[in-house]
Amino acid sequence: MDRFFTRLASALSSGAGQPQTFFLAIGVIVVWAVTGPIFGYSDTWQLIINTGTTIITFIMVFLIQNTQNRDSAAMQAKLDELLRAVGKAREQFIGVEHLTEREIEMIRAALEREVGRDRNNKTSAVEGTVDRLLNRF
Repeated sequence: MDRFFTRLASALSSGAGQPQTFFLAIGVIVVWAVTGPIFGYSDTWQLIINTGTTIITFIMVFLIQNTQNRDSAAMQAKLDELLRAVGKAREQFIGVEHLTEREIEMIRAALEREVGRDRNNKTSAVEGTVDRLLNRF
């Protein structure tokens, strides 16, 4: 079931991002607008476009989120492998995406301070801060 959904979500997300799909959607809107006078701009005429676009939007939210989740997880796995493989990289960064937003922000700020210190070739109190934060979490 997972593989089927993954293939379906990938195909639909890929198809939804194509220029042809965009022009098809524009065509549907144009046809709907042109038929307005024919149907006297009735409530049913308006309900058709509202219902159709709502259903498509609802489904696309889940498909796009699924695709984004898989892409993010794949990217994270690739980055984790690079961290594992590169000699000077800190392996403590593996899994950092599971920390809270506040904890990640603290690590990011410490990294920026560390890089700033390295650029200025100065020693400061921030030395080892990133390692301490990574080991703490």
